[in-house]
Amino acid sequence: MSNVIQLNARRALVRPLAGPAALVAGFADHRRSVDDVFWLKENAELLNILECTGQTLDPAALEPHHALYQEIEKRLEFFPQYYRFLLSLCLDLEDLGLGGAKGEASAHWVAAQGLPEAELSDLQRAEARRLLSRRGVVLRSEDGALTERLHRFISRSATFALPNKKAAYELTHIVFYLSEYGRKDPELPPQALISLEYAGILAYLEQNADLLAEICVAMRYAGATPSAIWENWVLNAARAFTVLERPNGAAQDDYHEYLVCGWAARVAGVRAFEGPLAAGPVAFYREPAFAGPLRAISECIFRMGSGRSGDWGVMAPRVRAALGQTGHDILTEAVSSSSHFDSFFAGFARAARMQVAV
Repeated sequence: MSNVIQLNARRALVRPLAGPAALVAGFADHRRSVDDVFWLKENAELLNILECTGQTLDPAALEPHHALYQEIEKRLEFFPQYYRFLLSLCLDLEDLGLGGAKGEASAHWVAAQGLPEAELSDLQRAEARRLLSRRGVVLRSEDGALTERLHRFISRSATFALPNKKAAYELTHIVFYLSEYGRKDPELPPQALISLEYAGILAYLEQNADLLAEICVAMRYAGATPSAIWENWVLNAARAFTVLERPNGAAQDDYHEYLVCGWAARVAGVRAFEGPLAAGPVAFYREPAFAGPLRAISECIFRMGSGRSGDWGVMAPRVRAALGQTGHDILTEAVSSSSHFDSFFAGFARAARMQVAV
């Protein structure tokens, strides 16, 4: 894939930028205000993906973030509730080529203030631990059982055999943090790899490119090879984006799907993020995809009531009969995509009966 976007915009008055420099300029200056928390989220996501895929940018390409970097201490002091976004931006800017050494001092300040200790979620604590470790900072209150709890969560594969996007995204992010975004072996328990397989089957049945792209990245960071059916579909999704000028400011678009599909492509060794973008505000859109058969399958087996079974061999003809041709084809591909489909379906079918005392 030599180009993951198709430019479909009016002629720009300023010569378009290309590649990561265009993305940096567009996200920094033309989507939202720097005082908007969603600006922090979008720009942190973009810079993180560029950094963890080995990009090095000319300092001039990072100039749109120069003012933020110069006042990073003030922003951390006044907005400590956003310390993970701000510290991530600071570290990525330095590692991408901006220069400077504020990241280490900022990491020490975050640790000294005990900000990670205010986190309720193990996922957020894991992210904070990973951010601080990038500059060699260890919390005084280091939780030695954190990794054990994360492993326990991602090893309960039954969780990921059911539609639950929150749990699935937590699964992928735990792998990102434990692997330091592909820099080390996350040492996942074998059952956690099965969890990724189950989550991938569900994402494919739903035709959810955003989630499936993250699952493909997580599998590669865990040392596994994603199903070629999944990965090729994500690569095709990455090619299906159109970039349009958006003169009226921020709007809901498919920017996150664009970023993670390109990320999955780069992790798979395919070129991405190289197309030109018009100067000024743009939005990312993917051609509407067929809604996968996940909902239809769920409704079908729910209606079976006590007649449903967790045996895919028994249920397959009945489920297939409830689907149209496209849904049938996607289901067939999903079955072929994983050697764990039968055990996945045993959990997905929810055939266990609740015993109620009377």
